Amino acid sequence: MQDIIITLLQKMFILTLQMSVPILCVGVVIGLMVSIFQTVTQIQESTLTFVPKIIGCVILLIFLLPWMINVFVTTTHEFMTTIPQLVGAM
Repeated sequence: MQDIIITLLQKMFILTLQMSVPILCVGVVIGLMVSIFQTVTQIQESTLTFVPKIIGCVILLIFLLPWMINVFVTTTHEFMTTIPQLVGAM
């Protein structure tokens, strides 16, 4: 019983990481590039860091959305098929 719950929680955390890591990595890379650009040009505009990150993350989200939906639906289907086993184990 506890093993099944722990396995489900582990799969949910892995699913969360799978979906969030690509977007977070793009945000970090864009932020690093903008910071280097600001350092080289000595432009210290605080809003300059947010706009490229938002644009980059939204563009990546548009491209990754079909994959993310497919992974989410597949994992949700696996969870739903595991529920009867969980109830039967009680």
